[in-house]
Amino acid sequence: MSVFDAQTLRHAAPYIHAHRGRTFVVGFGGEALEEDTAALTHDLAVIHTLGIRLVLVHGARPQIERALERHGVKSRFHRDRRITDAATLQAVEEAVASTRVKLEARLSMGLPGTPMSGMRLRVVSGNFVTARPLGIIDGVDYQYTGAVRRVDAGAIREALTSGAIVLLSALGYSPTGETFNVPAREVATAAAAALRADKLILLVDAPLTTESGSPLRHLSVHAAQRLATGTTDPTLRAMLEAAVAACTAGVRRVHFVERTHPDALLAELFTRQGTGTLVTAEPYETLRRAQVGDVGGILELIEPLERTGVLVRRSREQLELEIDRFVVMALDGAVIASAALYPYPEDRMGELACLAVHPDYRGVGRGDRLLEHVETQARNLGLERIFVLTTQTAHWFRERGFEPETLDALPMPRKSLYNYQRNSRMLVKRL
Repeated sequence: MSVFDAQTLRHAAPYIHAHRGRTFVVGFGGEALEEDTAALTHDLAVIHTLGIRLVLVHGARPQIERALERHGVKSRFHRDRRITDAATLQAVEEAVASTRVKLEARLSMGLPGTPMSGMRLRVVSGNFVTARPLGIIDGVDYQYTGAVRRVDAGAIREALTSGAIVLLSALGYSPTGETFNVPAREVATAAAAALRADKLILLVDAPLTTESGSPLRHLSVHAAQRLATGTTDPTLRAMLEAAVAACTAGVRRVHFVERTHPDALLAELFTRQGTGTLVTAEPYETLRRAQVGDVGGILELIEPLERTGVLVRRSREQLELEIDRFVVMALDGAVIASAALYPYPEDRMGELACLAVHPDYRGVGRGDRLLEHVETQARNLGLERIFVLTTQTAHWFRERGFEPETLDALPMPRKSLYNYQRNSRMLVKRL
């Protein structure tokens, strides 16, 4: 194994451990099955073999369009939703059935030289979804277009417990024996809610971005709702509303993953940075007071800077004793930035120390957020100035309002501990 592969495995290990035994619902459109189905099914197989319980929900829009064309049936839509009459339903059933069979066949492959070599995946599908007719809206009868009424979560859990992958289609069935055409996205959302799934993962055609084109990495439920309300794209609106509905129903996290991006699904689940957009009702990145359990993460963060002389070396014992002085930024539970404030009340001053941001997370204002937080702490303590002792980052602090000062301005207790060999510069900022 190469060094790169070993490092990748080390970084993935915490996620492999955390995800084992969890339930993930993965929803994708029929477009995902039109292209490189092997790549998708191989990735799903890898996820399953890592002990993750998978519920797959597939759509069949392009397959339905071709079936309608073969039958000479013209599609009708209202409010971006297909009206399903008897002739359309026949084409829908044909397309969904053939798509499901194709996916089951792919999941049954065990080709040598592929991630599925030697695997025997068991796939279970059935009438897990009970549906009702959507009814008449704006005077338009949707006929056999339906909405999810209930998902048989108990039966799905039994199948998952037996080690099977559960496969759901974009269809639902009524107690009277009727079949309804239900959007796969709604089936996936309802299934995730009924199962209280740990994750709902929706494969999308394009990444979610800001107006400037930058990728959207994290959205709160409120931000997702605002974005859904403001967008004119009906597909994006429906996806965001599905994410909000899932989180509101108790699903911890919803991920939008670009289906055409190589390895995007695995990278989203097993790397800290991910590749898609996460919607969650709980904080994903937090700025908080440090705890003793953060000492290891802080050490890992600051040790490279200590080796290059940017920071003064601190032992684990010292950090544990002084942990109440620290604040950290934690991303998905991992410490990615830290800072400390040492107050000197008699001099109305405080020392800002150990300001560090992980190299992978620099350049987007995290250092400024930490600085603002420490300044607020200092004001709340009645301090009038904060100072830093730095050897290599003076310009960064100068740009943020710190001014050079002589060492005579140091509080006496701190002056006695000053390391003249480091020859650090003192910079002071008035609050």
